[in-house]
Amino acid sequence: MTDDDLSPDALGCALRDVTEFVDAAGWDQPPMLFALVPTAALAQTDPDLVDEQDDSELSPIAQEQLPLSDDPDTVAEELEHLLATTSWPDVVAGCALAQEIIVLPPQAESDLDEAFVPLLADPEAADAAARATAREHPQQQRARLIAGALRDGQRLALLQMRDDTAEERGDRLELLSHPDLAPGLLDALAATLDAEHDF
Repeated sequence: MTDDDLSPDALGCALRDVTEFVDAAGWDQPPMLFALVPTAALAQTDPDLVDEQDDSELSPIAQEQLPLSDDPDTVAEELEHLLATTSWPDVVAGCALAQEIIVLPPQAESDLDEAFVPLLADPEAADAAARATAREHPQQQRARLIAGALRDGQRLALLQMRDDTAEERGDRLELLSHPDLAPGLLDALAATLDAEHDF
């Protein structure tokens, strides 16, 4: 199967698999990067990694833990640098990243503006002030952002809101999406697929 043979649902199904994998480890986890490999290709090269009943088009393969600090003020910049220096072998049809984020309601935008507008002359200070304000905002919610891109151009970002009582209630995993969700991250993931590599 080539990238051109993937169905329109392939990326969404793979991102759901990624979400289920990271969700099983619980919350408060570091960002995780995944290679998305055609399951048929994986079955040929590493048959022990594929269940005979697995009919998924893509198999997510978790990469080693990313070398990121625990400092919430620098992790975004570190992640940006890491993605800018990442490339994949040709067998990888796509990639995905799962990371925990803070989500604010639209009415909180004025609070962010107040925090960083005085610092616009210093973009790094403005970003740090906005992140600190978001972390301390009384209406902030924790969420998990799962974003992925394929070589064939498909892109998708999903959002899982943190609900610590969902598992107790037996609720299914609920994922949200929006066409304008995480465009910068999707661009960065897609760029890793176009990068030159030395494999």
